[in-house]
Amino acid sequence: MNWDIIEGNWKQYKGKVREQWGDLTDDHLDVIAGKRTILAGKLQEAYGISKQAAEDQIRRFEESNKDSDSES
Repeated sequence: MNWDIIEGNWKQYKGKVREQWGDLTDDHLDVIAGKRTILAGKLQEAYGISKQAAEDQIRRFEESNKDSDSES
């Protein structure tokens, strides 16, 4: 999954991120704006998890959405 593509098409990906992490608010999603490192930080804040746990969740998200890059 290419995060440059996600950043460029953030409006389309916001729904997928919201499905995966329902505790993230619209404000969180606006701040994240497709940036992977900011997503990791917001996951840590919203879910009270470690940086490694956030990275693991993002990695699983990437794997489950790897075909989405070709749809854009």
